[in-house]
Amino acid sequence: MFTGIIEDLGIVTKLDKEQDNLHVAVKSTITHELKIDQSVAHNGICLTVVAISEDNYTVTAIKETIDKTNIGDLKVGDIINLERAMKLGDRLDGHIVQGHVDQIGICESIKEENGSWLFTFNYDITLGNVTIEKGSATVNGVSLTVVNSGKNNFSVAIIPYTYEHTNFKHLKKGSKINLEFDVLGKYIQKLYENRL
Repeated sequence: MFTGIIEDLGIVTKLDKEQDNLHVAVKSTITHELKIDQSVAHNGICLTVVAISEDNYTVTAIKETIDKTNIGDLKVGDIINLERAMKLGDRLDGHIVQGHVDQIGICESIKEENGSWLFTFNYDITLGNVTIEKGSATVNGVSLTVVNSGKNNFSVAIIPYTYEHTNFKHLKKGSKINLEFDVLGKYIQKLYENRL
């Protein structure tokens, strides 16, 4: 479990394809604190640390993860949002984030708003995910509050701190992003679909 509060920005240093798997090496200031088998969210994707070498560590994404997220689009040099799993007893500063990406979304627009930014994302509504006004959504692992909720899109307001300390400053119109929708909303949607 994660909170959606980004700890560090990592740099992709190496990508190795092995059969259907993708091994991703990441350079980070938190590498020295990691252990093999530890879960780390990478742009919101929960992946297990499989190797550590100096200030780099490696995680492996399987076909399921590659098919449902934007991890297959990564290039060496890309900046990614990192968060280690939360500790029991810590404050939950964001919202409950599982690190299980529901689908890819697309950055529809970015509007500067005199000290903040309004990002709008669209997504495929046929997959059954929803947002609500003032609800939570996770974009590339960042816990955010929905400010405008449409049928297949939503907007979030980004404060300067979040803009500077996440990879939001690297997003452009058309960028693919990882979306994890609020777990409570997913349960309610499923119950509604299966009502008798």
